[in-house]
Amino acid sequence: MITLYELVGAEGRSFSPYCWRTRMALAHKNLPYGTAPLHYSDIASILDGKQKTVPVIDDSGRIVGDSWAIANYLEGSYGRGPSLFGVGAGRDLTLFVQSWTADFLHRGVIDLVLLDVYEQLHESDKPYFRESRERRFGRPLEAVQAGRETRVAAFRAGLQPLRTTLMAQPWLGGQSPLYADYLVFGAFQWPRMVSRFALIAEDDPIAGWFERCLDLFDGLGRRALPGN
Repeated sequence: MITLYELVGAEGRSFSPYCWRTRMALAHKNLPYGTAPLHYSDIASILDGKQKTVPVIDDSGRIVGDSWAIANYLEGSYGRGPSLFGVGAGRDLTLFVQSWTADFLHRGVIDLVLLDVYEQLHESDKPYFRESRERRFGRPLEAVQAGRETRVAAFRAGLQPLRTTLMAQPWLGGQSPLYADYLVFGAFQWPRMVSRFALIAEDDPIAGWFERCLDLFDGLGRRALPGN
């Protein structure tokens, strides 16, 4: 049994986009796993003590950290299961999707829900999160999130390449989902778990794709209930 170490908020909800992409990858490979929920303050004490971030998996003593490293490990170690990357240059193209997700999508999302993330954290994590994020952004969390009702239009407009792709095919992977889909799904599951703010319109093709993602693997994503 694989153990997935993942970040959770005060009420035990898994919200990290990196952990969600790993959850989906494990399900895609048909691998049974258990979860070990952590707060930020717990991470340094797990396993070999060398882990700085999650997700981390422990596969019968084989410890792998970093979501991209985990995806490659699962693909290499469990080759008989469905491929995460498809054939040919799929892995290389997926790395491009991961870079776009980190450089554009995550940055756009966090600007719109940063304070919401903070408010659902366990009390022991809040001082660390506020100090580290305010140092990163150079202003209070409240100021980062302020004005999102008008700024969200620019975020939505920047999603046009994703929208155009999903108007032409049901998944980023083509006719069936692949790890590229899980990369982007994690970025949208993140705000779903912490915020009531609508990042995408209900009639957006991206919203339809996200609903399909929520239903994958017997509703793995949908069964995770967001906060109030």
